[in-house]
Amino acid sequence: MTRPGPKRHGVAGHEGSVGLATRAAERLVEEIGAVLAGSPQVLRASVACLLAGGHLMIEDVPGVGKTVLARALAAAAGVGYSRVQCTADLLPSDVTGISIYHEPSAEFRFQPGPVFSNLVLVDEINRASPRTQSALLEAMEESQVTVDGITRPLPRPFMVVATQNPVEYEGTFPLPEAQLDRFMMRLHLGYPGPRDEARLLLGESGAGHLSRVEPVSDESGLRLAMEAVERVHVDPQIADYVVTLATATRTDDRIVLGVSPRGSLMVLRAAKAWALLAGRDYVLPDDIQDLTPVVLAHRVVVDASARATEDASDILAQILERTPVPRGV
Repeated sequence: MTRPGPKRHGVAGHEGSVGLATRAAERLVEEIGAVLAGSPQVLRASVACLLAGGHLMIEDVPGVGKTVLARALAAAAGVGYSRVQCTADLLPSDVTGISIYHEPSAEFRFQPGPVFSNLVLVDEINRASPRTQSALLEAMEESQVTVDGITRPLPRPFMVVATQNPVEYEGTFPLPEAQLDRFMMRLHLGYPGPRDEARLLLGESGAGHLSRVEPVSDESGLRLAMEAVERVHVDPQIADYVVTLATATRTDDRIVLGVSPRGSLMVLRAAKAWALLAGRDYVLPDDIQDLTPVVLAHRVVVDASARATEDASDILAQILERTPVPRGV
């Protein structure tokens, strides 16, 4: 929904940087959409997650393009990409790296793992053991890893894109709530529409076209766009609105674990990127409403008795419906 007459919060020299960042973000969405037949809203959300400095969980059945999305996002952004294929015997050192003895110099040298990249695809993350999953916690929260007592910074920007199959659970290790809370968004690609699937069958889209993805940015350009996101204005009423929504999840009898303060912060950060994608340098309540399902649904735990009839998304939709929307923002 759209309300008339929002106030403009731009400052001198700021609107231009927002405009440049918006055009770069739109081109990212276009490049990804050229190879992945999916919902435009999902593609925009993945770009918003990247610009907001968040991590992304893609949960869907096999074969709908989860890996293609991650690869296309890295290629279009012009940043480094690596992949970790999770299995039960994957070790933490396989992700973070290991110190190897170098005989000629008689010293140990650190061999960085795949986590030392700008965009890291962690494929089927729930197939890795809890010990290996926990190796990602420090990286995702602090953009650094500690190996052999030495802390090493990760490249900036840094983003983890994790995938998991919501259907097959045999041989998997469900992610603990602390790990899920590190992901800014959880997206579902869904099956493509008949026309998009026909394009895929005819070879007009899909993984075979990844080599055609044109980089529209690079590391420095992406950092500038992320700085533009940070400067997007947030009215105090918007912050209060987010807090009210989060509080409602903590007091709802159907929810046993509500949204943490980190979740509230993630909503606001994602909304700023969402506003920039819309060409605005200020956040509207609509931005919060658009993103609440994908940012908060995986952060709440629904009571077992309520789970039979409704899930977290259903409850969040009801909370959004009954929560008063700020006016005059």
